[in-house]
Amino acid sequence: MIYVDDLLICGNDNYMLQKFKEYLSRCFAMKDLGKLKYFLGIEVRRGPEGIFLSQRKYALDIVADCGTLSATAAATPLEQNHHLADDDGPLLAEPKKYRRLVGRLIYLTHTRPELSYSIHVLFQFMQVPREAHWDAALRVARYLKGAPGKGILLKANPDLTLTVYCDSDYNSCPLTRRSLSAFVVLLGGSPISWRTKKQDTVSHSSAEAEYRAMFVALREIK
Repeated sequence: MIYVDDLLICGNDNYMLQKFKEYLSRCFAMKDLGKLKYFLGIEVRRGPEGIFLSQRKYALDIVADCGTLSATAAATPLEQNHHLADDDGPLLAEPKKYRRLVGRLIYLTHTRPELSYSIHVLFQFMQVPREAHWDAALRVARYLKGAPGKGILLKANPDLTLTVYCDSDYNSCPLTRRSLSAFVVLLGGSPISWRTKKQDTVSHSSAEAEYRAMFVALREIK
């Protein structure tokens, strides 16, 4: 994996890895930094249980920039039974700060699957955010304050069984009447893929919404 001038080399053959690094060193001026610890805001820690990925520093930077370091931590990213989609309150005076915050939160979903739904909801109001949407985005920041170090554990487990969970929220959007699809894919008990997305068309029943969610999940593992 290459990003600008940083390179990650992965493999299960130490000899071939070493030979490949020696070859690259002959072709380019490069420095071997050893085992991966930090890359693009993602922190990597190793232990007997496996590899733990988190974005603790990145999350704390978001909390600090929002000015919520002294605020009370929220127990959940989003309020239950929220009505953000049909909110007609005052428009946000500075929409750019909302777009910047939500844009930064999107990057957190690489290691924080539990934020997928909240950020999916907030992303829908990027064009015309209102004050209620900004307050909801700040609630996510307050949630991060209480749990900045959460992440995903890639287990050191030889079992490579693929397990998929999916679900739907029927008729969840009050404006379009479209349902929501969500899935998570586990490889040997480790999450490797997840997504929350509004369905493309209106489902006429909860069963139809469930089948559409299953289709999206199956398409992910094909």
